[in-house]
Amino acid sequence: MHAWRGFLLRLFGARLGRDVHVYPAAHIWAPWNLEIGDRVGIADGAILYNMAPLRIGNCATVSTGAHLCGGSHDIDSANFQLTAGPIEVGAYAWICTEAFVGQNVRIPEGAVIGARAVVMKSPPSAWTVYVGAPARPVRARAQDLKNPARGTMDERSGT
Repeated sequence: MHAWRGFLLRLFGARLGRDVHVYPAAHIWAPWNLEIGDRVGIADGAILYNMAPLRIGNCATVSTGAHLCGGSHDIDSANFQLTAGPIEVGAYAWICTEAFVGQNVRIPEGAVIGARAVVMKSPPSAWTVYVGAPARPVRARAQDLKNPARGTMDERSGT
């Protein structure tokens, strides 16, 4: 059914690469503001509140319950005026379960945003694991994952 979901998203203006898997219970607010690269997975329960452009790079993953929130309100406005800002998720990045990414944030290539982490400003380093609220770096991540000779996780584990 991923092909059917992809067809519907494209019908409403989304730009999707090859082998994109958007699961049926993923919530996408504005398909016309969505650009997804190749071999990307968007899990059930992920929320893409993309009032502004949302770009997800090749081989990235957005896990269950992750919330990419491109909209907010101006707390200095008398009527809490609506604001919107873009979000970019770099190639090979992983937004883990129930993580929150705010507007005007760029997640660098290969970064991992840990479960329930909160990211309100762009993390500085690629290929780094970030955890907590607010998210902070905890360790570097292997970069050879981009090497196709390494294979997929399923191929390495034999499952």
